[in-house]
Amino acid sequence: MGLMDNIKGAAEELKQKAEDLVDQHGDKVGDGLDKAGDMVDEKTGGAHGEQIDAGVTRAKDALDGLDGKNDDIG
Repeated sequence: MGLMDNIKGAAEELKQKAEDLVDQHGDKVGDGLDKAGDMVDEKTGGAHGEQIDAGVTRAKDALDGLDGKNDDIG
């Protein structure tokens, strides 16, 4: 088994762990992303609110879609 096989295996393992986390705790992950977005928005004085909201939405969609279904994060 070569180095690239080891890297691919590790990446797949991390992806599976992320899927499991989102499946089990999607609501908490979504809340955490919302809180992080709110904190950044506050720190920037609201100057980039639309971009921050869009980034939070993209992050939620990406995490929610890890398992091929959009059913974990609201």
